[in-house]
Amino acid sequence: MIRALHTAAAGMESQQFNIDVIANNLANVNTNGYKTVRADFEDLLYQTLRPAGATTAAGAQLPSGLQVGLGSRPAATYGLFTTGALQVTGNPLDMAIEGEGFFKVLLPDGAIAYTRDGSFKLDAQGRLVTSNGYPLEPEIIIPPDAEQIMIGRDGVISVRRGGQDGVEEIGQITLVRFVNPAGLNRIGMNLYRLTPAAGEPIEGAPGTNGIGSIAGGTLEASNVQIVDEMVRLIMAQRAYEVNSRAIQTADEMLSVAKDLKR
Repeated sequence: MIRALHTAAAGMESQQFNIDVIANNLANVNTNGYKTVRADFEDLLYQTLRPAGATTAAGAQLPSGLQVGLGSRPAATYGLFTTGALQVTGNPLDMAIEGEGFFKVLLPDGAIAYTRDGSFKLDAQGRLVTSNGYPLEPEIIIPPDAEQIMIGRDGVISVRRGGQDGVEEIGQITLVRFVNPAGLNRIGMNLYRLTPAAGEPIEGAPGTNGIGSIAGGTLEASNVQIVDEMVRLIMAQRAYEVNSRAIQTADEMLSVAKDLKR
């Protein structure tokens, strides 16, 4: 019975973690480029009371053993990197990636981070930057006299300057993809950092080497499916309640055993 208390408590802790993950998904349902996170669980150690294949006193071999588990725990969280719905904004600086890939941005400490959030702005120098002011890499500077900005599906940025009829190419956006994007480390602000689990970055022009293309004037919405998350939330809540009931039952059984009199 004591074992049941600890086992059920471990189950409650696992489901609390599951609910935390689901709640974060729901909180980011309107976050540009956010990718749904799932929690994986694993069972804990087992107490082997009788091993499989043991021989009985009569010389027969037992076909199965006798084991009891000690609960569960979170094993991993992983992101689902399916493309979210594309929303046309009409803003020429907005970009969405159709397919695999990430934008590369430069952090203040000189490190590189990656993002799916294509809601770029202009800073005082005319550079394309994220909402937090991190410049896009390679650096793209929009001329101050640009009257029209055009971003091709291949990542080529062109502008039409005031008083000119033709367009001028001013830069090329490159994207980066990974063999295992779920291995990237989320650092907040819609950014990811490289880890050995993600594999080496594969950089190239949009539409090449398995890299997705760019849709200008468009943003990628979160890929969170609210209905799916609500179903998972209900299932986690029910599992939490069942484990709580197991603790109550074990406690009641202990109380009965304690009150037994010879």
